[in-house]
Amino acid sequence: MLAGGNGDPNPNSSWLDSRGLWLAYVLGITIFHIVLLAIPFVQIPYAWTITNISHNLAHLYFLHSIKGAPWMSIDAGENRKYTHWEQINCGEQFTTTRKFLTAAPIILFLLTCLYTRNDNDHFIVNFISLVVVLVPKLPQFHGVRLFGINRY
Repeated sequence: MLAGGNGDPNPNSSWLDSRGLWLAYVLGITIFHIVLLAIPFVQIPYAWTITNISHNLAHLYFLHSIKGAPWMSIDAGENRKYTHWEQINCGEQFTTTRKFLTAAPIILFLLTCLYTRNDNDHFIVNFISLVVVLVPKLPQFHGVRLFGINRY
């Protein structure tokens, strides 16, 4: 029995390649940022920092913490031991989807640095957030669990 209606045994590895997802992704970040800017007491540098950190926390949780596929039983498939990032494009490195999902936090970080005018406090927080989200994306960390985190 196939989990996906399109014949894909694990839709977790292919939905990020679907049409229009990149546009929806960018629009989601933009709308979240505009909502933050609409709050009267939130200043522009703080809105950019909150947008960047929220984006990176979402990346860390949804791409690097959740393992397996939510629609498959825990006993089924080889993918139960891989995170969502490791399942993208069946583990193949340097695909366009992976490049986009790696470039998005970097571009958001650069925009944040620009609009916070390279304030030291904002830079340190945003840079740590960027490093934490980029390290698990490196090909050398495919299947690696640092300090036993997320091993089971």
